[in-house]
This record gives sequence, C-alpha cells and structure tokens, in this order.
Amino acid sequence: MANEKTAPQGQSLLVVGGGISGLTTAIEAAEVGYEVFLVEKNPYLGGRVSQLNQYFPKLCPPTCGLEINYRRIKDNPRIKVLTLAEVEKVEGSPGAYDATVRLNPRYVNENCTCCGDCEAVCEMEVSNEFNLGMDRIKGAYLPFGMAFPSRYVISPQIIGTQDAEKCKEACKYDAIDLEMETKTINLQVGAIVWATGWEPYDARKIDNLGFGLYPNIVTNMMMERLAAPNGPSKGQILRPSDDKAPESIAFVQCAGSRDENYLPYCSYICCMASLKQATYIRERYPDAKIFIFYIDLRAPGYRYEKFYKNIKADENVFFIKGKVAEVNEDPETKNITVVAENAVTGEKIYQTVDMAVLATGMQPCTATAKLPADLQYTEDGFIINDFAKGGMFAAGVANKPADVVSSNQNATGMALKAIQTLVRR
Repeated sequence: MANEKTAPQGQSLLVVGGGISGLTTAIEAAEVGYEVFLVEKNPYLGGRVSQLNQYFPKLCPPTCGLEINYRRIKDNPRIKVLTLAEVEKVEGSPGAYDATVRLNPRYVNENCTCCGDCEAVCEMEVSNEFNLGMDRIKGAYLPFGMAFPSRYVISPQIIGTQDAEKCKEACKYDAIDLEMETKTINLQVGAIVWATGWEPYDARKIDNLGFGLYPNIVTNMMMERLAAPNGPSKGQILRPSDDKAPESIAFVQCAGSRDENYLPYCSYICCMASLKQATYIRERYPDAKIFIFYIDLRAPGYRYEKFYKNIKADENVFFIKGKVAEVNEDPETKNITVVAENAVTGEKIYQTVDMAVLATGMQPCTATAKLPADLQYTEDGFIINDFAKGGMFAAGVANKPADVVSSNQNATGMALKAIQTLVRR
C-alpha cells in the first residue's frame, strides 16, 4: 500500500460524500474561491438521486439536476474529485485537520473513452448494485449511462481471471491497469463537511411484511429502479416473479418507520415517494388499482399537499387508514394479500394484489458505521452539528431526514459554515 502526501494550496475543505448534498456543498464552496476535495466511496457521483426515476418538486429525472452539477464540477479546477475513496482517519482541530483517505483501485485509468470494448469481451457477471441487486452486469462496466466520472470500472471480483486479461487486451487506449493497488493519501484541510447520505432501511428485518420471502414484495427504492429507463426492466414496471404487468399494487406506508422495534422516527419523504410512485403506475397502466395503506399521510408544504390532493382525486387510487399487520403470498399465483385493520371503520381488511411496495425509511449511513472522527450522534445515528465548536459539519440526510430540495438548502448552509471556519482560523 503506497502513501502520498497532498499539501493543497491556500485554504481548503473536505467534503465526504458525492450525493446531492455533497455536490452542492463542494460546488458552492469552490465557486466562491475555496479548494475542495470531494471524496466518494462509489465509483461515481450522484448518490441516491442518481438511482431515482424522478424526484420532486418537478418530477424531473436525475439528469435534470445532476448534469448541471457535473458540468460545474468539471469546469471548476478548485474541485478535486476522488471516487472509490473512503476516509480512514481524521486528526487535528478546526482550521487544521489531517485526513487520511484510502483510494481503492478502479483498474481503469483516465485514458478510458467509454468505448465498451472491455465490456463486450467480458463474460463474467456480477451483481448490479446500482439496481439494488435486481439484475447482473458484466465484470467490466459503466455504472450507468451518465456516470461521472465517465469511465469504466473493472470489478475486483474478476481480477486475476482470464476475463480480466481479455478486457485488458481488448482496450485500444491502454486504459486498463490490472496492477492498480490500494493507496492512501493525506489531505490537510481547514474544515470537513460530512455528506455521507442514507441507505434504505433493511426490510428483511421487518418480520411481518414478507420482504425477502416473497418475490412480488419490493421496496420503494426498488420501485424507483423498476420505473427508471435505465433500470433492470428498462422502465417497465413488471412484477418480479413472472414479468407480468401488475393490475393492482399495494403501498405499505411506514414500513418499519415510527416503530420502536425498527426506525422510531418519520423519514419525511416516504409518503410523498409512494404518491409519486402511484403516478408511475397510473402512467403505464391506466386501469391498475392502487391501494395505499397508511397510519397518517404527511405532505409537508403547500406544493406537496396539492400533489396529494391530485392523487386522492384519482378514482383508481384507494387510501386505507390502517397499519398493516401482515403480508402473505398465494404460493400458486404469487399474489400478495395485505392484512390490515381499517382505523376508521374497525373492519379487518384482506386486500389481494399483484405486487406490494414497502415504503421503507431513510437510515443514515452513520447508523451502521460510525465515522473515524470526533463526532456526536443522535440515538438513531444522525450526526449532531456542533456549531459552537465548528470545523466539522453534517449536511443533508447525514444530519436529518430530508428531501432533495431541503438537502440542497441545508448543504448550501453547511458550505457557508465550513467557509466561516476557514475565515476565522
């Protein structure tokens, strides 16, 4: 493992996480003159937003906002992007931090033109993490069409195999380097913004909702990928067991959320995500019936409330106020039966549908893996911002559940807080 020392010129800051919050923080700081190191553990930037089919408030595809941000990053020499990178250690104090960053090998260098020749000759396949494991991709792959950096990746799983050698031989641009090794660098920065984002709560832990047992039960993020044009079904929403177009779908709200056994808090975006996904179904299957089981629906703000009212007016969308008790499968048809008690009428409901979507909550990545720095956390794993101490700040969902708009606004504020630390030291 090699070690390198990087001594940036002038005042600089480190942004950890290349999702929408990290991108915004980095761009806002760089465009007012500060040097920024943007560290992302994946081989691409964009985070969870890049996996969405559409996002609020305008129901835009990810390309709508990410493409502009990528251009701003590419055109700004003050931003140094480090992908496949993870912070291993942070030492120091506000104004003078030393961060150790591990750079994992991509096995593809800057010569890559995305011609795809390596992918064409590669036979081995690996799980497609971008599609949440719902399909497989070649061991030499471009994460997705508009991935930034626009460069292929060789999966570590094929290193040392004949396939890896085939990929190297097929590359006309000498872009594949199978000898790449992990290395570490040290960054001296004045402030750090942790934009480490979130992960979907593991629905397998919710023992009464059947995820992992029955193929036609998916999570809300899986639904986003099913609806996305670059998803496993190329934008067709088909039920996983038989690729059938669903005639009925149930949405189970607060799947594990607001429950002391799982996630005790509201994740802010789940209700609106399900309402948005109802529009995906209606666009593709105008006659499909949609059943939304909820404890109470939360539509924060005038625009979201208006969106909810439009969905509620749809005669093919049915809202049932009641917490789902269990979910079962008919072993012959693979249909799903959702069992709940109607909180208004007291009636016990057995609703059979082709598919069920679990609205699982947002869990901060720091809930399952704490960061190697002197940070304080809530009981649920969100980073607590200590503004009095300064120096290190959490942006976006690393700090609290939020939608894209709120995350952007928060990230802009954290960029300012980081700059204030640099100015004062």
